Amino acid sequence: MSVDKNTSGPAIEVRNLHKSFGSNEVLKGIDFHVDQGEVVCVIGPSGSGKSTLLRCVNRLEEPTSGTVLVEGVDITHPDTDLDKVRTRIGMVFQQFNLFPHLNVLRNLTLAQRRAKKRDQAEASKVALKNLAKVGLEDRATAFPAQLSGGQQQRVAIARALSMDPDMMLFDEPTSALDPELVGDVLAVMRQLAEEGMTMMVVTHEMGFAREVGDRVVFMDGGVVVEQGRPEDVLGNPQHERTRAFLSKVL
Repeated sequence: MSVDKNTSGPAIEVRNLHKSFGSNEVLKGIDFHVDQGEVVCVIGPSGSGKSTLLRCVNRLEEPTSGTVLVEGVDITHPDTDLDKVRTRIGMVFQQFNLFPHLNVLRNLTLAQRRAKKRDQAEASKVALKNLAKVGLEDRATAFPAQLSGGQQQRVAIARALSMDPDMMLFDEPTSALDPELVGDVLAVMRQLAEEGMTMMVVTHEMGFAREVGDRVVFMDGGVVVEQGRPEDVLGNPQHERTRAFLSKVL
């Protein structure tokens, strides 16, 4: 099946997506999209299905039914070259998922060499450029254990960027960080948004969603309850469930 991307439609399009874990239906017919160059922040209580939706977008979770299109390519089709499509999707997790036995530079060059077939010199050049982007070019030879949580998360962002993705998925990227370390990570994400990166961000950071998001999607109970511009959803929510949630977090 062709994996040639279509950049005229949405970057991400989810149609009637269902996901069950045994008898527990976590996603109940989600329709969702992210346009090219758009920053969509997905908010909601724990257990609402936010992270499961995000993980279905690059099939880290296998949907029970429904369709997921990435740049027009149906990644739920059995004949799709999933590895090739995934090279377009940068993913940043709640936990940093760095290799502890590799220094920062090697963490950034490993996937480039294996998936992009870059030689060491080219991979290192790309890695150092992206470490500079996140303000950590001086920590290239450090090991993850020598870095703060916020630094590790910025390394994880630089690693994802080193694959030259068309879009970035963030799964609660600041929730494992001490509060004083959150700002540096959000600053990097804000810079990416300003540069036009397509981003889907599952987050509890309402200030970031308000300032950086083009659209906010509120999920609860496996469905999209409400979505719209940040000033509308966060400032004047229309649904009682949205109002109840925001009253606790704002």
